[in-house]
Amino acid sequence: MRRRLVALAATTTIMVALAFLIPLAVLVRTLARDRALSAAELEAQSLAPVLALTQDTTALEAAVRATTPGAKGRLTIILPDGTLVGGPTDGGSGGGTGIDDPRERDSLALARQGRSFSAPTRGGIEVLVPVALDADKTAVVRVVVPNSILGRGVASAWAVEAALGITLVTSAVAVADRLARAIVRPVDALADAAVRLGEGDLSVRIAPEGPPEVKQVADAFNRLGDRVGELLEAERELVADLSHRLRTPLTVLRLDAEGLDNPAEARRLADDVDELERAVTGVIRQARKPVQADLVAAETDAAQVAEDRLAFWAPLAEDQERPFELVRVGPEGQEAPLSTTTVAVSPDELEAALDALLGNVFAHTDEGTAFRVELRALTDGGISLAVEDAGPGLSPDFVERGVSGAGGTGLGLDIARRTAEGHGGVFRIGRSAAGGARIAMEFPTTGPPPERSPR
Repeated sequence: MRRRLVALAATTTIMVALAFLIPLAVLVRTLARDRALSAAELEAQSLAPVLALTQDTTALEAAVRATTPGAKGRLTIILPDGTLVGGPTDGGSGGGTGIDDPRERDSLALARQGRSFSAPTRGGIEVLVPVALDADKTAVVRVVVPNSILGRGVASAWAVEAALGITLVTSAVAVADRLARAIVRPVDALADAAVRLGEGDLSVRIAPEGPPEVKQVADAFNRLGDRVGELLEAERELVADLSHRLRTPLTVLRLDAEGLDNPAEARRLADDVDELERAVTGVIRQARKPVQADLVAAETDAAQVAEDRLAFWAPLAEDQERPFELVRVGPEGQEAPLSTTTVAVSPDELEAALDALLGNVFAHTDEGTAFRVELRALTDGGISLAVEDAGPGLSPDFVERGVSGAGGTGLGLDIARRTAEGHGGVFRIGRSAAGGARIAMEFPTTGPPPERSPR
């Protein structure tokens, strides 16, 4: 933007300077020519008094040589009888006669009629001034003005004009650059602040400066930052309230489970309540975590998470007679142990995403439909964690938060997508080998799997 403003100012100034300086240059050349011709005519008229007093060639020769053009051989007196006095053909002795050039004879004839004029000649312009003598006789004073005199001072004047034009353009560019910098600097600051806000720095604010319009945008940006902070604070308070509201029914459920007569059933329900409480706690902790894009994610063993979640869903799968398995696939597509399954995702996030995908299988496929969890080593070194089923399949365009084609909330796939993409991975929807849906989350690996303490 700054370069464009400077280029616009430079172009405009150059156009204006050319529109002004070109006519001025032509005018300077014309004035120099007119000045030289006027000076030559005055020199010729200065000899009129001498011609009125005498026509003696010696006296006239002296008068001619006393003038500046006469001394340089550029002034000639042509007497009525054709005698030439002065000029380069006289040789300083006076008394030369005759004009050989027909054009000069024509010009001389016009001048003898009492008309002063100028005409082009070889190497310049000649000025012819008639001088009336006695007995209706007319002498003509001829002054040759060479091109060097016609253009005297023009080159220096043009140089001054060029310097003036360059100075104007340079000054305009300097002023435009200063103004552009005053405009672009606050815009750049605003863009930088917007990037920082987008990265999670809710404390960023900018000082309004620059043109009034940019100041208005800066004020609006600061109000936006304040409003975002207020909304996040309100959301965190709401989540805090939710935590208290959920813990009471969870406590009641735990007491009810402990009061069952069947110890095995009581233990199973207590484990389910613990799992639910752990999930609620993870959601609350995630929601209340400061929004920062540069937080370092925890490292998680994806294989261990897959085993744990399959163990959690196994009782329900057995009740619905659903065959399931966990497979590990190498980069070439063959089943093989993987060198590393550690991904840069927190355990809670990865478990929530995998639970969402497994929950979709149970919610949207018929009982008895087989499924499997696949851990695949990618050729670029990453890990793909996929859930495949033998159901009716799913369109790749199905992921839309809050919308579900099967009566659900539409959040499960979006949770998995955000988990994958939020940690530098890829989310893919495709067809499984059995013809059903294949939902895959691809993550970059971080190294060997960490030791995981038992729960």
